[in-house]
Amino acid sequence: MLGHMARTLVVKATAGADAPERCAQAFTVAATAVAAGADVSLWLTGESTWFALPGRAQEFELPHSAPLAELLHVILSSGRVTACTQCAARRDIGPDDVLPGVRIAGAAAFVEEALAEGAQALVY
Repeated sequence: MLGHMARTLVVKATAGADAPERCAQAFTVAATAVAAGADVSLWLTGESTWFALPGRAQEFELPHSAPLAELLHVILSSGRVTACTQCAARRDIGPDDVLPGVRIAGAAAFVEEALAEGAQALVY
């Protein structure tokens, strides 16, 4: 099904409501990769960190884009979602605040995932 694609896709979303098209692209690519059977890890950094909180993805709107909450649900169902430790701390977001299934981890974990054999990292 995946052909020559890398087995693991690590997607880092660096934008949120401040750059809605870039944000939606990250979520769309991650959800599409999950649907294609890839092992997907979505990292929420910068303003996208807010989407680790319950209800925040439902507030996001972008014409002609799939609803962010639905994309996030797809990613959480079969992939991994991580909020950046420093980004979360700057927004006073702790482990008890995030959606079920979202973890908080730092740069070392991102680098480990991105450098793993067979991994492809994309940053939006």
